[in-house]
Amino acid sequence: MEITKRVTADGVAVLLPVGKLNMVHAHRLREVVDSVLADGQNRIVVDLSSVDFLDSSGLGALIGCLKAARQANGDLRIAAATEQVKLVLQLTNLDRVLTPYASAESAYVIE
Repeated sequence: MEITKRVTADGVAVLLPVGKLNMVHAHRLREVVDSVLADGQNRIVVDLSSVDFLDSSGLGALIGCLKAARQANGDLRIAAATEQVKLVLQLTNLDRVLTPYASAESAYVIE
């Protein structure tokens, strides 16, 4: 799984995984988030617009990454989830923990 990273002007790390976030690739997301946190960036958005499949391992990776970000006094948010990803989040009620935002840019907007 390819995961690209960019940092916004506000210091938010935006990660864009491409492909399937499943048992085979979940560890890669954890590695990238751990690296981002080690670099001192504790506000993270995972842009899921290019993730076409999410399974329980992918969910576990997202929850583990959320926990790691919060332990670093930050947060992890998800954005631009595809319909398949939204459905999995709703069926597992994890959309209450990982609220999907419309875009990476809107995930940390202060209202």
